Amino acid sequence: MRRIALVTLVVDDYDEAIRFYTEALGFRLAEDAPRPDGSRWVVVTPGDQGTGLVLARAKDDGQRARVGDQTGGRVGFFLHTDDFARDHARMVAAGVTFLEEPRHEPYGSVAVFQDLYGNRWDLLQPAV
Repeated sequence: MRRIALVTLVVDDYDEAIRFYTEALGFRLAEDAPRPDGSRWVVVTPGDQGTGLVLARAKDDGQRARVGDQTGGRVGFFLHTDDFARDHARMVAAGVTFLEEPRHEPYGSVAVFQDLYGNRWDLLQPAV
């Protein structure tokens, strides 16, 4: 079996990113290990299965310029849920910024939100 295990997300600060992903989005901190170069290996996951995010602190101006716009303003990340109303309400209460009202499409219930840096995500409960 093949699958994408991890995706790197460039962030400004490890600890603020960890707080956002674990507290506001309800992700789990899977790894947080110091590296010899002073960086950290930080991985958050939405649950026990699925693709994890490597939160990588920007190291130079080129990387800092990409923080918050890693997909050119398009939705680049898709967070699936089995209970859209529950997760949407929890995320709103945690201060997550939604860019639209929830909508119901043939493929499921969806709303676009942004992470703390401005990257766009879909919260999506696929249609059964």
